Amino acid sequence: MERPGAGINSSECENVSRKEEMSEEFEADIMDSLVDLPFATVDIKDDYEITDVPQRNLERSKEKERNNKEQIKKKKKKKQKDYQPNYFLSIPITNKEIVKGIKILQNEIIQQDQQLAKAMSSDGSFHITLLVMQLLSEDEVSTGIDALLELKPFIEEILQGKPLTLPFEGVDTFGNQVGFVKLAEGDHINPLLEIADTAKRTFQEKGVLTGESKTFKPHLTFMKLSKAPWLRKKGVKKIDPKVYEKFISHRFGEEVVHCIDLCSMLKKKQSNGYYHCESSIVIGKKPVGNRDLINEALRRERMGLQSKVKQIKELLLKPETQAKIRRELFEGRSINHSNQGKEVDYFSTILT
Repeated sequence: MERPGAGINSSECENVSRKEEMSEEFEADIMDSLVDLPFATVDIKDDYEITDVPQRNLERSKEKERNNKEQIKKKKKKKQKDYQPNYFLSIPITNKEIVKGIKILQNEIIQQDQQLAKAMSSDGSFHITLLVMQLLSEDEVSTGIDALLELKPFIEEILQGKPLTLPFEGVDTFGNQVGFVKLAEGDHINPLLEIADTAKRTFQEKGVLTGESKTFKPHLTFMKLSKAPWLRKKGVKKIDPKVYEKFISHRFGEEVVHCIDLCSMLKKKQSNGYYHCESSIVIGKKPVGNRDLINEALRRERMGLQSKVKQIKELLLKPETQAKIRRELFEGRSINHSNQGKEVDYFSTILT
C-alpha cells in the first residue's frame, strides 16, 4: 500500500512548490498595483448610487411626503391671504339695562378724552360675535342662510328647552386696542361655547370659509381704536386702563338670547343702528325678550325657510330632476307616453 505522495519524485515536488510561490507573488503584485489606482478604496455601490430598492422607495416616500406638506402649507397661506371675512353670526344685545350701562361707560371715557368718541361702537350695534365668515356671492349667502337654518335644531338639542342667559360684568381690552364688556363666569359658558363650535362645524360642512381656528372668547365690544385710524397720528396708540377703571367690576345686566342673526359687515346698517341682517333663527319655543325684535327675527326666519322651499320647488320642476325621480320610482316598468304626461302634471300639482 503506497503512502500518500508515493510515486512523486523530488524534482516534481520542487516544481509544484515553485509554481505556488510564483502564483502568490503574482497575486500580491496585482493587489499592490490596484491599491495605487484612484478607485481602489471606492465602494462601487456608493460610486454608482446602487442602493437597496426598499431603502430607495422609503427615501422617495419621505421626499413625496415633504413635498405634499409644503404644498398644503402654501395652499393654507394662500387661503389665509385671500380670506377676508364680510359676514358674521351675531347674538344681538337688546336688554335696555345693558345698553344704558354701556352708554354711561362710553360717555365716561369720552369725557376724559374727546378724541375717543369716534372709536365707540354705535347705538343699536351691540352684539356678541359667534362666528365670522366669507360669503362672496348671492349663492354663497344663500348657502350661509341654509347653514343657519340647519343650525337651529342643534342649538335646541344643546339647550334642552332651557333659556340661555348671559350675564355681563366688568371691562377689559384685547391688547389695549379693543375695549369690551366681559361675560361673567357661570353655567352659561359651556353651552355658549358648544353652540359656537357647532356653528363653525355646520358652516364649514357647507363649504363656507370661516375664521381661523382661534379659541372663541365671547365678549361685547364697545370701542375699537381701528374705527379711527387717525388717532395714531394724534398720539393715541392704545386704550389707557385708567379711562375705564371705575367699571372694572361693574355689573351691566343679563341678556336672554332670543335669536341668532346672519349679518353683513359691509352692507348699510338698519335705521336702528343694527347690522344688515340676511336671516335669523329664533331660540326657544317661547322666546323671552322684546316682542317686536322677536317678531322681526321670526319674520326673517320664515323668509329664509320660504326661500329654501322655493329653491327645492325649482329643483324638482327641472326636467332632469323629474327624469331622475321617474327612473328611481318606476325602474323596470314600461311607461307609455300618456302616463308620462300625467306624471308631469302630477309634479306641477304638488309643487303649487
